[in-house]
Amino acid sequence: MLKEFKDFAMKGNLVDIAVGFVMGAAFNKVVASFTGGIVSPLIGLIFNADFKDLKYVLKEGVANADGVIEGEVSVLWGAFLTNVIDFIIVAFVMFMIVKAVNKMKKKEEPAPEAPKGPSQEDLLTEIRDLLKK
Repeated sequence: MLKEFKDFAMKGNLVDIAVGFVMGAAFNKVVASFTGGIVSPLIGLIFNADFKDLKYVLKEGVANADGVIEGEVSVLWGAFLTNVIDFIIVAFVMFMIVKAVNKMKKKEEPAPEAPKGPSQEDLLTEIRDLLKK
């Protein structure tokens, strides 16, 4: 059983998927830091606020003794938009990688055509002639 598991774990496709997953997670961190550290502050200049903290308050909260607001209900559209920007960047880069890999792949030659035999009409004509005899 241990040998079977080792064979399964060391298959090429599984290892490739694991490497891709780790690289994707690392790339996601790079994109998140780019969006959070560069894009969000630039957009935040427009709104004069931290972009990730932008929200639409549906119900005002009450500050407790420590100054923390409790009971507030709000739509966190700044954080949502930041995540959408992250997704678009990651999706675009993945598209470019897949496009490059597909371009580098060797174009498969079409399979050689099977030798042509007699057509269906020729076979029917031959059967008809044999039946006439």
